[in-house]
Amino acid sequence: MLDRLRDLTQRAYLRHLRREIEDVPTHVAIIQDGNRRYARERGEDAPDGHRAGADTTERVLDWCADLGVAELTLYAFSTENFERPDEELEPLFDLLEDKLRDFADADRVHEQGVRVRAIGDVDRLPAHVRDAVEYAERRTADNDRFTLNVALAYGGRTELLDAATAIARDVDDDDLDPDDVDVETVEDRLYDRPVRDVDLIVRTGGDERTSNFLPWHANGNEAAVYFCAPYWPEFSEVEFLRAIRTYQSREESWRRARAERAVALVRAVAEVEIAEAHAVARRLRARLPIDADALAAALPGDAEGPDEGGPAPETAARTPTGESDAEPESAD
Repeated sequence: MLDRLRDLTQRAYLRHLRREIEDVPTHVAIIQDGNRRYARERGEDAPDGHRAGADTTERVLDWCADLGVAELTLYAFSTENFERPDEELEPLFDLLEDKLRDFADADRVHEQGVRVRAIGDVDRLPAHVRDAVEYAERRTADNDRFTLNVALAYGGRTELLDAATAIARDVDDDDLDPDDVDVETVEDRLYDRPVRDVDLIVRTGGDERTSNFLPWHANGNEAAVYFCAPYWPEFSEVEFLRAIRTYQSREESWRRARAERAVALVRAVAEVEIAEAHAVARRLRARLPIDADALAAALPGDAEGPDEGGPAPETAARTPTGESDAEPESAD
């Protein structure tokens, strides 16, 4: 009974979260943390945790497809992970190989138009994993509705350092003018980069840090960040929608801030324009003092008399009421 009530409550909360979602990020990046801790707390080995995490990855792909997210980047294996013991790395490499091949052959992957790309120093991976990467990229190369980037042997600082080194080498070889170095120059020398800047980073497992993940594409875009406690194998659709809501709140805050800045700018410009108009008027009054009588005399056809050489007016000027303002003649 309690489980049924909990299930009903969760489904109701999911519906509530879905109704709240209006703005969806184009590119979500996820740091899949907590696989080993998940296994350890259950008395299992690390590879068991990684296999459970792989199942979560497949569910996240479905959630992205449902919401309309266009690109997903998964931090599957960092450069620091090479320091783990061989008895942990070998099963992990085998799992990566199997999942890449299975994913590339899955019917739903091609039905959803998913293209797989690996980013990172892939050459450092074992040959069988590199072969699986090449297979997955080749099998999904024609898909264009959704992009899945798998970060393998990836490190953000290493990526930027390699790009800077490549630029310096090109400059030293006279293949590049230093004055021509711009954003596009750097991006061309990053790893096979994500198509889009990152809008939202999600990290599971409780740690509140982005671990050197996509610094150029996420930090440069001021991506929203969502940290959550569940380990990656426990990551649920509720947590995913909460992360999307965090992005949406950030976007709404930015829109308000931009609108407020625009209003403030318009007011500031208006105040300057008004102040300048008053200043011009004051300068004109100071330089061109206006005498009412002189102005009246200067106007053509005025009541004082004709222009020089012109005939005298036959009637007196009229007041606004139509009455003559000339003095009546005295009666004899």
